[in-house]
Amino acid sequence: MPEIQAFRGLRYDLGHVGSLSDVIAPPYDVIGPGLQDELYKKHPANVVRLILNRDEPGDSEGNNRYSRAAQFLKNWRSEGVLFSEAQPTVYVYHQTFTTGGQTVNRRGFMIRCRLERFGEGKIYPHEETMSGPKQDRLLLTRACKANLSQIFGLFPDPQSQVQELLEKAAAKVAPLEATDHLGVVHRMWPVTDVSVISAVAGMMSDKPMFIADGHHRYETACNYRDEKVSQKGPLEAHDPANFVLMMCIGMSDPGLLVLPTHRLFRGAEGLTAKDLAAKLGDNFTTKTVGKGRTKANEVWEDIETGDDQGTLGFYTKADDTWTLATITPAGKAKIAELAEEHSADWQALGVSILHRLVVENLLGGKDWPKPRYVHLVEEVVENLEGDEFSLAALVMPASVDDIRTISQHNERMPAKSTYFYPKLLSGLVINPLE
Repeated sequence: MPEIQAFRGLRYDLGHVGSLSDVIAPPYDVIGPGLQDELYKKHPANVVRLILNRDEPGDSEGNNRYSRAAQFLKNWRSEGVLFSEAQPTVYVYHQTFTTGGQTVNRRGFMIRCRLERFGEGKIYPHEETMSGPKQDRLLLTRACKANLSQIFGLFPDPQSQVQELLEKAAAKVAPLEATDHLGVVHRMWPVTDVSVISAVAGMMSDKPMFIADGHHRYETACNYRDEKVSQKGPLEAHDPANFVLMMCIGMSDPGLLVLPTHRLFRGAEGLTAKDLAAKLGDNFTTKTVGKGRTKANEVWEDIETGDDQGTLGFYTKADDTWTLATITPAGKAKIAELAEEHSADWQALGVSILHRLVVENLLGGKDWPKPRYVHLVEEVVENLEGDEFSLAALVMPASVDDIRTISQHNERMPAKSTYFYPKLLSGLVINPLE
């Protein structure tokens, strides 16, 4: 992988803020208006004021949420709310959470990673990005001149050798601890042992890195660096703008959990299960599971048990019916024709089958409004209570192996193919770019 380095991060001084739990936040893109308000009220120095500052009446080009975030960051540094690490540091980071009635611990570490454009080295994306979020994050980066949140990267470490080396060093340090709004416990250990950091950098030097989450922020970091080059000329090799804050997690870590992202569609009004089966034709075998939106749990259980990317669950609002659909050889041949520019691995993904074959082609829904994305079956059931959505689709998530395979083909999955849970916290450490 590209060069990794320890860095002098900015951290909250707990003597100023009290509990770390009061000043942290999830990534900006999962913060809705209600949670934003809650975080604003939690503490006057909550990191939400940096990563997702509110729009205010009278905002202008020179006075807006980006400039306010920058002013908060400047003030907090000058007031001692945030302090700069005394020496270059690597941050071991654990997340402890509950899933399926069991407690799970996900382990990784935060460093700064030398930037390289996708396709030019060993850092691989797996999902498509959109221009809007990248412009938003670029405006924030310009204003604050800092990485306020970390990129989520995966790397091969089958024996957990890199992580175990850091765990031994972290055992000598007292952890910092915070609990988020979902009850996930986050612990961080700053590691400054130069020999350990050097060994980790050497062990990581030949490994690829796969972006699990934060594609928009990674591309934004590249754009910010390129802007600086265009304005000032070539940067010094160790200029902070050449790097981005990265959380590194081994692909074999037992705490790595990928949740599904189910879809709720507008645009299929009047579509019944019978109509759906007719439109799917010989591309799928179909089975009616039953009526009632709560049948979603039974449908999802069948899909999960089968563990087949080619099996999808559909709910048609017009007749309140759930249908289980499994792709046939004819369907595989059809998507190979429709997506001939992609590999067979990409064509076999559940999200690819759903969007490229079913929605865009067989149902003629290319111009439907953007779907609503949810992760829990209970959320699907809840959203189907009213008449807003005429069609729902349950789909298997892409696996970590899928990410590796698709990425190494230099392909990108459809948007919202993966959802890594839990999200990484913002506010644990900030990477200054100047």
